[in-house]
Amino acid sequence: MRIKVCGMTQFEQAEQLAGIGVTFAGFIFYPKSPRYVFRHMTTTQIRKENNVNKVGVFVNAPIEEVLHLVDECRLHMVQLHGDESPRYCEKIADYVSVVKAFRLSENDSVQWMVRPFMDVCDMFMFDTMGAGYGGTGKKFDWNMLQGQVIGKPFFLSGGIEPGDEEKLKSFAGESAGKGMFAVDINSRFEVAPGIKDMDKIRAFAANLT
Repeated sequence: MRIKVCGMTQFEQAEQLAGIGVTFAGFIFYPKSPRYVFRHMTTTQIRKENNVNKVGVFVNAPIEEVLHLVDECRLHMVQLHGDESPRYCEKIADYVSVVKAFRLSENDSVQWMVRPFMDVCDMFMFDTMGAGYGGTGKKFDWNMLQGQVIGKPFFLSGGIEPGDEEKLKSFAGESAGKGMFAVDINSRFEVAPGIKDMDKIRAFAANLT
């Protein structure tokens, strides 16, 4: 099962990810985030990281800024976590693979939310609704995806923590989990915002295999 570790801020930790079974590293380019990457790393450092697939996380950023950082940091994928329109996503997707994130509350219709983005995004991400943008650390109710026809590969996010490995493997075997492309982990694997607990990530990755 593929793993994305989001909110990376330390070059040395990002360098270790591929060696412990992680496929994607998420770098947050949203200045209001406590894990804003440019507080800790330079574009040169991000560009040098070649051991793992790099995902740039943006929130309502100007299209020109996103495309510039894709080039400057040599990002492999862009995750859009704001209120980006389908047209916005399409312009980015003409240049680089796009993951559109959806923050869901319990009464939301998943299919209704994703439908306008079906033809303009490569993948989706499902996370928990909260105040502001970005991850909340709150547990996402995977049952919301039961009976839904997503029609795209998706990242599963939202409060995933050590000890969830067996539940994730079980979910992957259900009809709702068939489209799960990767799991996205972040705050539950940290010692401080942006500082990861590499031992926890290593154990989690080993237990998912």
